[in-house]
Amino acid sequence: MIPSAPFLCYVTDESPSPVDSVRKVLEGGASMIQLRHKSASGEQLYLWAKEMQDLCRMHNAVFIVNDRVDIALAADADGVHLGQEDLPAREARKLLGPKKIMGISASTLEEALRAEMDGADYVGLGHIFETSSKEKHSRPLGPEAIAAVRAAAGIPIVAIGGINRLNAARTIASGASGIAVIAAISRAPEPERAARELVSILQHQQ
Repeated sequence: MIPSAPFLCYVTDESPSPVDSVRKVLEGGASMIQLRHKSASGEQLYLWAKEMQDLCRMHNAVFIVNDRVDIALAADADGVHLGQEDLPAREARKLLGPKKIMGISASTLEEALRAEMDGADYVGLGHIFETSSKEKHSRPLGPEAIAAVRAAAGIPIVAIGGINRLNAARTIASGASGIAVIAAISRAPEPERAARELVSILQHQQ
């Protein structure tokens, strides 16, 4: 089960050792961690996943692995997050079983509705604002896209893309159950403090 809304999800960056930042972010109150590291080997991902899952359990947080269903299962992660070009959701669900969390990325209402139909537990909607964490070739969706998906879909929305302490409240007010951030924490001088500030903003939206 995903965390209660509104919640903060931290998506790891491409740093050589993301476990340290995850530890700090959990201390800052993040409720979900997503291991995302495109250049790491399967072995390294597995080792990180095991450490992060242990840390998340200590902090009663949810641990998700990006893309890799095999790593998620091997490390007994709470779930997996899949992109539009990853393993099809229906096939992933067969491997994961009914109890694991499955999130699906979406950038349109149609993709979000298909994710729900295919058994996703939440949709990762983005990019909402301009972002420098990932190369994008399309315009930001804007908060109004969150409201449109919220009105049509019955599963929670985790908004991602350019979200920070200046627009986090607006993002939740538009209908997102949670926010997923990379740069707002990974590039902050004090990741724990950055996480704590975002969590405080979200708590004021309850």
